[in-house]
Amino acid sequence: MGNYTEPRALPGPVLCCGCGLSHPLPGDTTSPGLPSRPELGTCLRLLPLLRQRLHHLSLAPPRACPHVTCHVTCHVTCPPPGPAHVTCHVTCPLPGPAWGLLDSAVSFQSQRSGALGPGLRASHCHLGHSGSTGRETQMPPGQHQAFPIHGAVLAALHTATRELLSLVPGWQLAATGCPDQSPELQPWSPGHDRDHHVRIGRGRTLLLTSSATVHSIHVTEGGKLVIKDHAEPIVLRTRHILIDEGGELHVGSALCPFQGNFSIVLYGRADEGVQPDPYFGLKYIGVGRGGTLELHGQKKLSWTFLSKTLHPGGMQEGGYFFERSWGHRGVIVHVIDPKSGTVIHSDRFDTYRSKKESERLVQYLNAVPDGRILSVAVNDEGSRNLDDTARKAMTKLGSKHFLHLGFRHPWSFLTVKGNPSSSVEDHIEYHGHRGSAAARVSKLFRTEHGEHFNVSSSSEWVQDVEWTEWFDHDKVPQAKGGEKISDLWAAHPGKICNRPIDIQAMTVDGISLSTEVVYKKGQDYRFACYDRGRACQSYRVRFLCGKPVRPKLTVTIDTNVNSTVLNLEDNVQSWRPGDTLVMASTDFSMYQAEEFQVLPCKACAPNQVKVAGKPLYLHMGEEVDGVDMRAEVGLLSRNIVVMGEMEDRCYPYSKHLCSFFDFDTFGGHIKFALGFRAAHLEGVELKHMGQQLLGQYPIHFHLAGDVDGRGGYDPPTYVRDLAIHHTYSRCVTVHGSNGLLIKDVVGYNSLGHCFFTEDGPEERNTFDHCLGLLVKSGTLLPSDRDSKMCKMITEDSYPGYIPKPRQDCNAVSTFWMANPNNNLINCAAAGSEETGFWFIFHHVPTGPSAGMYSPGYSEHSPLGKFHNNRAHSNYRAGMIIDNGVKTTAASAKDKRPFLSVISARYSPHRDADPLKPREPAIIRHFTAYKNQDHGAWLRGGDVWLDSCRFADNGIGLTLASGGTFPYDDGSKQEIKNSLFVGESGNVGTEMMDNRIWGPGGLDHSGRTLPIGQNFPIRGIQFYDGPVNVQNCTFRKFAALEGRHTSALAFRLNNAWQSCPHNNVTGLAFEDVPITSRVFFGEPGPWFNQLDMDGDKTSVFHDVDGSVSEYPGSYLTKDDNWLVRHPDCINVPDWRGAICSGRYAQMYIQAYKTSNLRMKIIKNDSPGHPLYLEGALTRSTHYQQYQPVVTLQKGYTIHWDHTAPAELAIWLINFNKGDWIRVGLCYPRGTTFSILADVHNRLLKQTSKTGTFARTLQMEKLGHGPPGRSHYYWDEDSGLLFLKLKAQNEREKFAFCSVKGCERIKIKALIPKNAGVSDCAATAYPKFAERAVVDVPMPRKLSGAQLKTKDRFLEVKLESSRQHFFHLRSDVAHMEVDGRKYAGAEDGIQVVVIDGHQGHVLSHTSFRNAILQGIPWQLFNYVAAIPDNSIVLVVSKGRYISRGPWTRVLEKLGADKGVKLKEKMAFVGYKGSFRPIWVTLDTGDHKAKIFQVVPIPVVRKKKL
Repeated sequence: MGNYTEPRALPGPVLCCGCGLSHPLPGDTTSPGLPSRPELGTCLRLLPLLRQRLHHLSLAPPRACPHVTCHVTCHVTCPPPGPAHVTCHVTCPLPGPAWGLLDSAVSFQSQRSGALGPGLRASHCHLGHSGSTGRETQMPPGQHQAFPIHGAVLAALHTATRELLSLVPGWQLAATGCPDQSPELQPWSPGHDRDHHVRIGRGRTLLLTSSATVHSIHVTEGGKLVIKDHAEPIVLRTRHILIDEGGELHVGSALCPFQGNFSIVLYGRADEGVQPDPYFGLKYIGVGRGGTLELHGQKKLSWTFLSKTLHPGGMQEGGYFFERSWGHRGVIVHVIDPKSGTVIHSDRFDTYRSKKESERLVQYLNAVPDGRILSVAVNDEGSRNLDDTARKAMTKLGSKHFLHLGFRHPWSFLTVKGNPSSSVEDHIEYHGHRGSAAARVSKLFRTEHGEHFNVSSSSEWVQDVEWTEWFDHDKVPQAKGGEKISDLWAAHPGKICNRPIDIQAMTVDGISLSTEVVYKKGQDYRFACYDRGRACQSYRVRFLCGKPVRPKLTVTIDTNVNSTVLNLEDNVQSWRPGDTLVMASTDFSMYQAEEFQVLPCKACAPNQVKVAGKPLYLHMGEEVDGVDMRAEVGLLSRNIVVMGEMEDRCYPYSKHLCSFFDFDTFGGHIKFALGFRAAHLEGVELKHMGQQLLGQYPIHFHLAGDVDGRGGYDPPTYVRDLAIHHTYSRCVTVHGSNGLLIKDVVGYNSLGHCFFTEDGPEERNTFDHCLGLLVKSGTLLPSDRDSKMCKMITEDSYPGYIPKPRQDCNAVSTFWMANPNNNLINCAAAGSEETGFWFIFHHVPTGPSAGMYSPGYSEHSPLGKFHNNRAHSNYRAGMIIDNGVKTTAASAKDKRPFLSVISARYSPHRDADPLKPREPAIIRHFTAYKNQDHGAWLRGGDVWLDSCRFADNGIGLTLASGGTFPYDDGSKQEIKNSLFVGESGNVGTEMMDNRIWGPGGLDHSGRTLPIGQNFPIRGIQFYDGPVNVQNCTFRKFAALEGRHTSALAFRLNNAWQSCPHNNVTGLAFEDVPITSRVFFGEPGPWFNQLDMDGDKTSVFHDVDGSVSEYPGSYLTKDDNWLVRHPDCINVPDWRGAICSGRYAQMYIQAYKTSNLRMKIIKNDSPGHPLYLEGALTRSTHYQQYQPVVTLQKGYTIHWDHTAPAELAIWLINFNKGDWIRVGLCYPRGTTFSILADVHNRLLKQTSKTGTFARTLQMEKLGHGPPGRSHYYWDEDSGLLFLKLKAQNEREKFAFCSVKGCERIKIKALIPKNAGVSDCAATAYPKFAERAVVDVPMPRKLSGAQLKTKDRFLEVKLESSRQHFFHLRSDVAHMEVDGRKYAGAEDGIQVVVIDGHQGHVLSHTSFRNAILQGIPWQLFNYVAAIPDNSIVLVVSKGRYISRGPWTRVLEKLGADKGVKLKEKMAFVGYKGSFRPIWVTLDTGDHKAKIFQVVPIPVVRKKKL
């Protein structure tokens, strides 16, 4: 008998290199006329297996690689009676001469003739490359790095070829790299004996071939344990496995991944009395010195992104959705093919309009063949002209209600034509306008292929509902039984419906209250409001009212019954039926993560999987408003499993444990010690791992030192392609170890920090493409603990410790970086109870790492690579760079526990040396969305962000330097080329676990909100500084009445300094009303009284006018007269002002006191003092006041008690030659000692630079030889005057000069029993100065210079009496966008402006003669002004300031009963509401309004 060869060639599929081969072998696997003999039949059975393998083969590709056409040819040869032989050849000609040809060939040969059994061996393995010359280069597997350009392609090609046969049942690869094929291995099957202590020592190399249970396993002294890779699952149960002193444990290898199913189950309780190992503990896999652990599971995609949005319970691809409302009246029929679940035909019959439609309906139904599925339903009305023939025809189909269908009755019906018993039907009477009514039916069917589909029909009258506005109740009647709703109807006519569906109440601060509605005879009679069981006193209330009903008909066909098809970004053919997936939340709550099990799906594309069940929540699968919000989808299943065996409930192996958890938390753990020989884990699932004990984590590299090439590891150590889930203490812990690669790891549902670096010295570790989600609090460290744990676990504190959870604890994070010199690339922090990424600082290394670096090293270490990371669904922040941990034990001096969260500052420098140049921490392509508090809070020296995306965060970004001084003077924080979105199209899901649901700013539709309904959402929050914002776009920030949303804002309740060099340039606004660009705050919810020092001194520089439309201007709070000048322009919507000038800061430190209140007055604005409480707590030994001041001006400083005896004034942000003059109030009889010095804060060195001598002439201030200056003591007024002038140059962003901080120190000898040091009454008008504008206001942008449709309209009104020598004249001045309008006679001038376009509609004057008596001419003029008009009014000369005419001001927005003085200026509005910018100024000598008005004038929606 001759040989028979059956070739099967795969026509070249287009294939991205590394994507795998996914097309079946063509044709049948048999040929007619073949010899009939058993050997050949057995041989040919291999061909369908190969075809199946080719169909399912999938590999994860490199993202960017050329498309390649590959050819696969397999030959099966069955020579009688010799062994069967298989050869598969893969050839991939690559594009371009530089790539050449890649090919791979593997041949396999049976060891015995006849049946193809497990003895099959590889007789030849070839992998080659040929370039354009056609020469071939032999290359052993695994050495692809010899061709750096082709490495990824070669690796993928080799793996594809090898995997082609590796999973065929009964076939094994004996090529290099398959550890279970080593001939030295001895089969081992120890059985099940829990008392069997296994020791695999010198000379023993065992192959575990079946499941086993033992007490423990110790692999040591060169022993080796290998797991056999075959079809039968193997489960190894043991208390622990210890590998050391040359011992090895192998499950697969990097070149030969394990293909079977293998599990290690670590069993045992903590309280069984078993003596724990002093280093590894209990229930562990321990890899000690000289140990090797190699776990290599199947190659599977670790995680990817959803590529199509998944709606809660919604339809998926392959289904049908039909919905109609008004305009589609009548009976609507769908005919559905039962074989495929598809709609064949549909039609509408308007049986309300015509009887002919009724006849046509009968004809249509009769023509439908038997066996078809019919969906019939009424939309709106269908009974008026419905004749008996149609009613009877429907009855014949199986309907019981159609015969009696009435006016506008909802009715739905499903049946199979010819089978009336299959019918389902629902019918309900029309309720009119009283509410919704629905008739719904559904029925499950099965296609000819056995797949289920569900048909649903709903005929409804829908009543939409909406909330009214909030109504304030300051005076609540104390009537028994609550408040009458009828009284509210009378108080607010037309605003409350007759029958509210629901009532809500809350305090003025936004706290929800409980309400109770009492019904009487079907009518709402009264309602009562309760605040913690007591009747409410002052509150707000609103009502849920129904809109008119509307019809709605819905027909759906769901081809995925109780299943869902997920559309994903990557090829997921490596995900198999039975695998478990987790899909991350894309809303604020991390608990919206959902688990799914993969189902078989023949019709799925390579990037699709079908999963069991329906989603409960909305999961985004797209970019929303420019921000990638796609949900991460992670694989939790692997074919190698390491797991802890758990009890069914908690038991207290550690104190307090069961107070926090109701489940067992004593899982298994894997620990690597210093000196291990090799460790590589991939394709492994770890579950129920970790313990609530220090050091016992799912994966723990413990003080292992350098684990990469620096430590002699080749290949370097790695853990990758792991799924670590349902863990009880972290995910991956890197402790005192460097150079570890953690890649493609999914960490899900863990307690405590997930990806954790521990003591501070951990450097050069790389976290690449790791996903962490559902990270919850644990008990181990203060930073792991939540508030309850922080308060209860106090054993590690000093007696008397009072926990402050939000300060000392509450920091659990997905990625906890104790040293900045680590790399995070392509990682996702998709839900933590606190923070996604947290860079924390150990001033000195802690624990067993103590002494590994000098103090302060980590705070100065440059940031590793931080690129393309994302954080969402976290509570506190997506990312934080800030804080440190307490590195000393609890003591009487500091009672907080060891490793509590404390303050720290980050200032990266080259080589971590603060004396070397700064090295900015660069954060690129970071995305943060749906984080409840912050997208990112970043404090430090040079922290720069580029090309980042922030959306739907409570606060997008806060950049901070130092509240008192920048920790690294000369540094700055910066963000550029980035996007901020306030309220995106991702509205979330209204569910019980959403903390807040309320109206959005732009369209007022419902959405999840970050913190509270009235929380002031902001994009960037300025805090201290200096901060630079450049070329950023702000999108969809829109304030509501009651919610002060803004693109730019300032830190809430801020006591610290605000740097005048904070600046913005190149900003763009999209769907951001100009009124919502900035908000400076106002007293009320979230802002409190707005009386902290930083609240009062907020300022930033609008370099190019892209925010304010005034290039070069400074934006400041509207009542900060230390910064303002007479020409500043008010912006009422921002509660701010646009100014110009040169600004700096002075820090005033008052020693030996901390509770003084300081009052500072600018001499040209004595009527507008600024009160400062100080930035520091009252418990400190000194206080610091930090006002922003206008340079080249004079000031006086006063106190609410006796002036401090010791004082230091620091010149901050002064350039050389800049000066201010200061008068400090002291009691009479005080004497002074004053000197100047320069303090270098970095070197902590101080140099005296001069002294001050008293002069009797104010003019001598500032004059004198070098090192000697003067002070002027005006004892009559009690003011000590100094001229403070900077003597040294300053770097651009530095607060202090190049030589250090210039200071003036005052020591005062104050008489005893001195009183309050407030000299304002004697200082003014004696030292008052005329207000002068030193820096003219910039010219406003206009026309094409403006980038948005809305803009500001500049209005200037002034009425004053001016004196020139002995002459007096009255001046009236009115300007609109630079155009002046004048009036000749005494009286009032009026300008009317269109509120839509900003065009002046009219300008007129009304003389005093008209204003006297009943001014009908004025009344008629105002009545004729169109609505939505801005009305400017200014007085001239001696106008009539009283009389009936003033009522027109009330109609235009002025307060009722307004009383005018001799001069008046007024900006009013005629329309349906009173804008915030309506302003009246009146005085005896002068009235002035310089402000902007937003165009178009639009009313903000109400909260």
